[in-house]
Amino acid sequence: MPVTMPQNAASRQWRRLLEFGVGPFTFDDMSFPTYRVRRATLDDLRPLAALWGTMNFEVDELARHITDFHVVESAQGALLGAAGLQVAERQGLVHSEGFTDFALADTLRPRLWERLQAVAKNQGLLRLWTQEQAPFWSHCGLVEADGEALEKLPAPWRALPAAWRTLKLRDDLDTIVSADKAFAAFVESERRQTARTLRRAKAVKAVIVLLAFLFLALMVGATLYLLWRSRQLRR
Repeated sequence: MPVTMPQNAASRQWRRLLEFGVGPFTFDDMSFPTYRVRRATLDDLRPLAALWGTMNFEVDELARHITDFHVVESAQGALLGAAGLQVAERQGLVHSEGFTDFALADTLRPRLWERLQAVAKNQGLLRLWTQEQAPFWSHCGLVEADGEALEKLPAPWRALPAAWRTLKLRDDLDTIVSADKAFAAFVESERRQTARTLRRAKAVKAVIVLLAFLFLALMVGATLYLLWRSRQLRR
């Protein structure tokens, strides 16, 4: 025989279920800590420097490029981790990742990676590179760079060790680069053509001015001659 729940108890039970699902406290909020990922600012310099120091990074060098970094922090605003994204030749280098507690690294890396991909997309980057060795970076799509890929490595990074992983963000990388070069050549050709046209226009203008001056001189000469001739005839 089914058990009938009292009406007031049933109402309270449904209210609790609704609040659990759609109210201000959700399952995710109650079960997992909240993290925030954002671009680093000068206010982050001190905690970042401390983090870089524990990682044996070149603190002074990284500090000069602090706005290349993206940080993940706790709900209370404590810095938990960071990674840099340097840009060159429309490609991005993910570098200098670090965490205050590496027990959280597997949790925080996906959040940083999501942020870095969004930034790369917004900036129209064509390829990402990294020398980070954590297994995560091979599991999220970056593959060991072969000889063909390394030919596309931006010049500023070629002096770094060769242990590269890379991820092509756009399939038309070569097409885009070729199109950029073709467009640049077209712009240069148009600039030269415009310069030639301007030079010709100036030459034509000079000839017209000279012809007008000669015509005016002839008219003045003819007028003076006719006046002189008229006076001669009256005498």
